[in-house]
Amino acid sequence: MDAARSGLAPIVPHRRSAAHQARHRSAAGGPPWWSRPGLGYRGRRLRLGACDLRALAARRGTPLYVYHGTRIRANLTRLRRALAASHPRSRVLYAVKSNRFPPLLRLLRSAGGCGADVCSPAELELALRCGFAPEAVSYTGTSMSEEDARSLARHPRVRLNCDSLASLRRIARLCPGRRIGLRINPGAGLGYRSNPKLRYAGGADTKFGIYREQFEEALGLAARGGLAVCGLHLHAGCGFLTPQLPALDRVFAAVRPFLERLPQLEYLNLGGGLGIPLVPRDRPLDLAAWGRLLRRHFGRDRFEVWIEPGDYLVKDAGVLLLEVNMAERKRRSWFVGVNGGFNLHPEPAFYGLPLVPVPCEPRRGPARTFAVAGNINEALDLLAEGVRQPLPEEGDILAFLNAGGYGAAMSSNHCMRGAFREMLLP
Repeated sequence: MDAARSGLAPIVPHRRSAAHQARHRSAAGGPPWWSRPGLGYRGRRLRLGACDLRALAARRGTPLYVYHGTRIRANLTRLRRALAASHPRSRVLYAVKSNRFPPLLRLLRSAGGCGADVCSPAELELALRCGFAPEAVSYTGTSMSEEDARSLARHPRVRLNCDSLASLRRIARLCPGRRIGLRINPGAGLGYRSNPKLRYAGGADTKFGIYREQFEEALGLAARGGLAVCGLHLHAGCGFLTPQLPALDRVFAAVRPFLERLPQLEYLNLGGGLGIPLVPRDRPLDLAAWGRLLRRHFGRDRFEVWIEPGDYLVKDAGVLLLEVNMAERKRRSWFVGVNGGFNLHPEPAFYGLPLVPVPCEPRRGPARTFAVAGNINEALDLLAEGVRQPLPEEGDILAFLNAGGYGAAMSSNHCMRGAFREMLLP
């Protein structure tokens, strides 16, 4: 299944450095650090599942995003089991903003036990078209407009979380009597390797949620507007791994004062943010340790616990295939040019997160250190730096790993080079 895609979005210039992060062999000369069942070399050809990615690029063309359905289902199963072991009443809601490819959404819906988290009316309509039941969809937007509120009023069964006093006033006027959740800001946050760009709370003031000092006013507004507050929602940051769990402990502790004001709460939505390894020194998130934290803070509460993973389900299930169109030295540096740029995967430019380029068919010969440059007419368009491997040649295909989340969904048409295709493998 594939579909042509392009779109418009702002590009925020941000220099990224991936020196030595793009190494694709372990220090001991064994298999690449990123390899696993379903992703690796077989006969010197890179495969995702049973698919030869070099041959796939020859048939379908590039730029091409490829997603592995088997990996997505495995990620969902692993997370659901860990969550169920931590709280007797729990729910997983997939964050549609991370990847909105319709075949991928339908796969998650059909897998069972997975709802949808949306943050705009358009995402809501897409989730419904892909088969998610309204009551399995949670809406948590920000800066809600009058048009947004009117759209939400047409879907009374969708779980709606208000993240500001202004949104409370709008919903109370348009939907008196509606059951809602409140998005809170716990004043503490976390992110991948303590990256401040990935924190939704803590540190500097953010636009997200209702702070503790506003909470009583929010409850009063809801009561006067006839709104029943039955849930709380928070999202403290993105991409956390095991070393960030002490920060998550502080986030969970900061939720308790809010809970004490709502003894009849029906659900607590803890957002997403569970991360995956992006560089060789990363290790997979210890789900057992994450679950123990959740159980210690909320295991005795009677409400349901919800989470909204995006990256954890889809990021390592996707690759972006690009063709090499240049490999040459410029002064003291080598550059490998490809037929796609940072507009096709803006997350590294936005957040400084690494993309790992690996050859679909490795070249033999001495290793060189080079940067991978895109085809956008901007100096910042470097998809990876400090890559060390045999120099690719024109016509080779590079696979950028961990591209399943916040790649295609954040793409733009900058320089009118926004066209790409997407494909879901079984």
